[in-house]
This record gives sequence, C-alpha cells and structure tokens, in this order.
Amino acid sequence: MAVPTTKTARQAAIREILATRGIRSQAELSDALGDRGLSVTQGTLSRDLVDLGAVRTRGPGGMVYALPAEGDDGALPGRGSDAQLSRLSSMARELLISAEPTENLVVLHTPPGAAQFLASVIDQARVENVMGTIAGDDTILLIAAGSAHAPGVAAHLLALTG
Repeated sequence: MAVPTTKTARQAAIREILATRGIRSQAELSDALGDRGLSVTQGTLSRDLVDLGAVRTRGPGGMVYALPAEGDDGALPGRGSDAQLSRLSSMARELLISAEPTENLVVLHTPPGAAQFLASVIDQARVENVMGTIAGDDTILLIAAGSAHAPGVAAHLLALTG
C-alpha cells in the first residue's frame, strides 16, 4: 500500500501521533512517522510542528509535544497565543540581528538561512499592526499596517531580543 506523502497527510499523521502518545522529542516523532512509512527530514518536521502550533508542555513523563485543541489556537482575536508570543520572544533573541523601519515596511536581518523560520514565527504570533511578512535567506520584509506603525513594530521586535 502506498503511503500518501503530501504535507496535509504528513501533518494529519503528526496530529494523530501527538494526540495518542507522549512524544518527547523530534527524533521520537520522526521514528513514529517512520513506523507509518513516512520519512521526513528534521527541518521539515520542525516546520510542520510550527505550522501545527505544537508546543512543549509538561506531561506525566516530562516535557512532551502538545497541539492546541481543534479550532482553538489559544489566541485572542488579533493576537497570538501566549505560547506563540513566547516562541516569538525566544526566536527573536536567537535570530533577530536588526530591524529598520521605512514607510510602512520594516526590514529585519537574521543569520543566513533563518529568515523564513523567523518570518513564520512572526506570522503565527499575529504581532499587532503586522499585516504579513516576505522572507528571503537572511532578510525579512515585514509589512506594517501603516507608516505610523512601522517604527513601533521594529522597536517591539528589537525589545524582544532583550
């Protein structure tokens, strides 16, 4: 029997595994997917977990991955969940090098290869006054709600770097 390898099928399998087992690491999740005939790289698995909104929480056997309830990402309207905002803060500390506002745009710089990941985290956190992001290799173009908001968005993201 052929195993479907689409992103949707893979993420459905991840949801099912996380709902039925206490998965403590990405390696353990990769093995569980392998048992189902799905081979996935660590990078793809990491992106899938971010896409699904998975967070590490304390479970009976220690820290395990958990997903938000179906239809509930824990977010307030117009704002990301506490877990998403915490993840943004952590990722900004690790990856954000600079943030320069210009008109209604903010140009963010990251280490090489990190821009798409940080842009995804920003999008999922639903940062106030951020309309969206476009990422290259080490640069993110962030679109603010207006030119009056760009300096505040840049300052907010830089403040997260601590």
